[in-house]
Amino acid sequence: VWDPKVNDGATRGGLSVAIIGDDGLRYYGSHLSAVADGIAPGVRVEMGQLLGLTGKSGDAAVTDSHLHFGISHPTTPDDWAARRGEIPPYTYLKSWQSGKDLSPAISQ
Repeated sequence: VWDPKVNDGATRGGLSVAIIGDDGLRYYGSHLSAVADGIAPGVRVEMGQLLGLTGKSGDAAVTDSHLHFGISHPTTPDDWAARRGEIPPYTYLKSWQSGKDLSPAISQ
């Protein structure tokens, strides 16, 4: 549970899902209102599978519902600066939306 009096990256994103893709990158979505049934640590997901529902958890509690989406190299749980995203995801989201297989390149 996020506490605005504590600057804790582990709770700032609220309810979230993180995935390590086959390309070795971390894909992170936070501020969810719910995680989909069957999504749990270690579960393999497929393209197009529902992961959760958009929300406003964590430090987004006073904003409109939205998804914070980040892409980064795989990280440890305490590396929140990288986990929240190292590159702007828009180009990749638009590419994936049109059915193209574009993988971000991040030096580790």
